[in-house]
Amino acid sequence: MTTAHVARPATTRTPEAQRHLTLLFIGLMITMLLAALNQTVLSTALPTIVGELDGMNHMTWVITSYILASTIVMPIYGRLSDIVGRKPALLTAITIFIAGSIVGGLAPNIELLIAGRVIQGLGGGGLIILSQAAIADVVPARERGKYMGIMGSVFAVSSVIGPLLGGWMTEGPGWRWTFWMSIPLGLIAIASTLAFLKLPPRQETERKRIDYLGMALLSAATTSLVLVCTWGGGTYAWDSPQVLGLIGATVVLATLFVWAEGRAEQPIIPLALFRDRNFTAATIAGLMIGIAMFGAVGYMPTYIQMVTGVSATVAGLLMVPMMGGLLVSSIAAGQAVSRTGRYKVFPLASAVVMGIGLYLLSTLQVDSPTWLLCTYMAVFGIGIGLGMQIIVLIVQNSFPNSMVGTATASTNYFRQVGATVGSAVVGSVFATRLTAELDEHLAGLGEAAQSTGESANSFTPALINSLPEAIRVPIIESYNEALLPIFALMIPLAITAFIALLFVKENDLATSVD
Repeated sequence: MTTAHVARPATTRTPEAQRHLTLLFIGLMITMLLAALNQTVLSTALPTIVGELDGMNHMTWVITSYILASTIVMPIYGRLSDIVGRKPALLTAITIFIAGSIVGGLAPNIELLIAGRVIQGLGGGGLIILSQAAIADVVPARERGKYMGIMGSVFAVSSVIGPLLGGWMTEGPGWRWTFWMSIPLGLIAIASTLAFLKLPPRQETERKRIDYLGMALLSAATTSLVLVCTWGGGTYAWDSPQVLGLIGATVVLATLFVWAEGRAEQPIIPLALFRDRNFTAATIAGLMIGIAMFGAVGYMPTYIQMVTGVSATVAGLLMVPMMGGLLVSSIAAGQAVSRTGRYKVFPLASAVVMGIGLYLLSTLQVDSPTWLLCTYMAVFGIGIGLGMQIIVLIVQNSFPNSMVGTATASTNYFRQVGATVGSAVVGSVFATRLTAELDEHLAGLGEAAQSTGESANSFTPALINSLPEAIRVPIIESYNEALLPIFALMIPLAITAFIALLFVKENDLATSVD
């Protein structure tokens, strides 16, 4: 049974208090935009980057390294911010992010570029969850839905602007500006945090021991898991000593992490969180959504460029329907939750619509019209937007304010694990299938295929478009057949998310901040 809901008036604030909240929200939106842009800006630039740096075989790591690094530090930022405060943690995260942008912008090879992405991730992991936690410090859960919905729209806007910026910079001043642009944005985020992030003073508490052992074990276990997903079936066979050793290491490290958290004074991810039914159900759903979302979105711009032959900028424009659907559904769901106090239906609908979108995308062919591609991506985007931020709200409503940072970071951690695994697995399977498809499609062309003088690792959209039709068509057919069938294999993820969300208990949303 669900708890009865009673309509409540919106929280009343003085004009001065509302102005303070507005300025705070602006600062947090800028901070989230910084992190969100850098999850998408490289998508349209990626084919050119890996082609110029001769790093097609490392393409997965340009995306995965950022997500992996940000995933590892999310629970650390969340727990530390509950202890020392949001503001110092947020300023630290922005500074690290800027440093990573400098390394990436100067990178002369693919290895250093990946290193820059890792450093960016170490900062970026704190930007989103600390912004979400800071809003929870000052806005009651009943009213928070509309703010979370708008925050969710940041991802949609950045997912449109990011690919467009990436495409424009790739074709204009150069792809390195996708890193340089983060520096002024980072400085603006620092200024906004210093000027606007004025949260109520935290009560003095006794000095608490930081869970360094938990941090180390969590980082090692997460890294081992991602290496298994990235290398398995591609770089190494699934039954190779390397992959089997990593699987064993992941199990051992995860077991040691659980043991350590049960004994730590201030655990990074308190095991007590999982005693709450809503936290467990929402976290499982977030994990499934993360795998599907990043597995699909991360490689769609590359697919569009390679198969349709459009420029990087146009590929970014073709992503607008997906992100427009995400933006509209995220804001609409947030507004509806704040108005009615009912929230369970939205993530359930999210799982259903997302599953439908995955199926539709898997049916596309090389000769499918562009409007059909855009329509299917819009359906998938609507599915993501309906539930993405509401899941965070469900978690935050289940814990007192003193645990909001930890709970928010923990559920985001598992969603990012899903994103990391999704990107790694889809990237690994895609690369393996692409090699096999290219070998099969080009095998009968003999010397004609060899006349390109390029290996698959150096393929760029411009190079493929310049090839004779007899060679270009088999190549784009290989991209289509290598990627899209993977989407159909992800439909069970949406089904699992739906089943988990059925167990959410729809409690009343809090009307005050404790």
